[in-house]
Amino acid sequence: MPARWTALVALAVLGLLGCSALVAQPPIERVATPGPQAFDRALVRRGEQLAAVGDCTGCHTVRGGPAYAGGVPLQTPFGTIHGTNITPDEQTGLGGWSEEAFRRAMRQGVSRDGHLLYPAFPYNHFTHLTDEDLHALYAFVMTRDAVRQPAPANRLMFPLQFRPLLAAWNTLYLKEGPVAPAAGQPPDYNHGLYLVDALGHCAACHSPRNRLGAEKDDADLAGGDAEGWHASALNAGSESPVPWTADALAAYLRSGLVDGHAMTAGPMHGVVASLARADPADVQAIAGYIAARMGPPDATRQARAEAARRKAAQPLAAAQPTARGAAPDAAVLALGASVYQGSCAGCHDQGRGPSSDSALQMPLAIALFLPEPSNLVRIVREGIQPLPGQPGRWMPPFAGSLSDEQLTALVTWLRHQGTDLPPWNEVAQAVKAAGTEAP
Repeated sequence: MPARWTALVALAVLGLLGCSALVAQPPIERVATPGPQAFDRALVRRGEQLAAVGDCTGCHTVRGGPAYAGGVPLQTPFGTIHGTNITPDEQTGLGGWSEEAFRRAMRQGVSRDGHLLYPAFPYNHFTHLTDEDLHALYAFVMTRDAVRQPAPANRLMFPLQFRPLLAAWNTLYLKEGPVAPAAGQPPDYNHGLYLVDALGHCAACHSPRNRLGAEKDDADLAGGDAEGWHASALNAGSESPVPWTADALAAYLRSGLVDGHAMTAGPMHGVVASLARADPADVQAIAGYIAARMGPPDATRQARAEAARRKAAQPLAAAQPTARGAAPDAAVLALGASVYQGSCAGCHDQGRGPSSDSALQMPLAIALFLPEPSNLVRIVREGIQPLPGQPGRWMPPFAGSLSDEQLTALVTWLRHQGTDLPPWNEVAQAVKAAGTEAP
């Protein structure tokens, strides 16, 4: 809480000091909402593919609700912000918005009526989109079914309800203009760079943020936190025990399941569901760029992969622990081993195969290698289920069958037994926090 209040005070001071930047943006006049016949089908199709790259449904479609009608609650350190209605409804959506108004919102974070948008809507990334892609996205949203559904009220910490403060944030962190291509790189690399940095806004989750909620430029794609989950590093600091290849990443981004890697969980579930509808060439470009950012595995990463595969080739309880640092309490490890044998080994020791009751060997699971235990805790507590109406592998939740003490011991033992990394600190606190979070 002190850190949050420090951030709020700093933002308020910046707002006061930056009064010259607090110039009201003029509204853009309403226009007649263009009908579907106003847009070429190929243009709308391209807009649909781009919307999939941007995972627009993730923030603008409530699970089980009408498409793009908004209402999705986005949890931030500063409060809850709800995704808005982007259907062409005249009263609650984008009906009456000209393409000029749409472009301004995407590039400057300013709504049609002139009010500033919160950067939970990642306009600091969308600002880099080309005119052509913005034109296609406008065609797509304006040809959706209009749904009359107002967004719920945001719940933010004082004084962030005062939107003009965002002008100071924009002065510091909004960098308009196109994505600069990387010199000496092939077209596919630069296409992937553009998609990742602009529409894909991958850094919004996969980069750490400062106290004002802005991404740290000097730690681009170095791992971050979103919606109670840790988003892994997508650069040379990748925590994956098995190094990624471009082809494996492309398959994972479209299916959520590839050999030697954990299946998707948490917010990535929705991202993968969206990317499955994107242009395969775009997904391949994204995968190629990220794989290049990760770089070829160095000696340390190669040794980690060899150790993980060696541990995965046998029952986990039989693996020789090689963790660095002081070992956790013996009683905790004994309880964790017992819980694993009773609840996990039957699926995870046999390894992933064609059977629906088989699962990835734990030494290959990235959740064990992350800098904090929150992902592993949430996966064990909540399980992993496919999105409604979609096929996919699943894992049952254990929140009702394991006590906090058992879950703490299991997570501690898995880290100790499955990796060569130091023990996590504050596992018990992570388990308690996961148990008190709202669903």
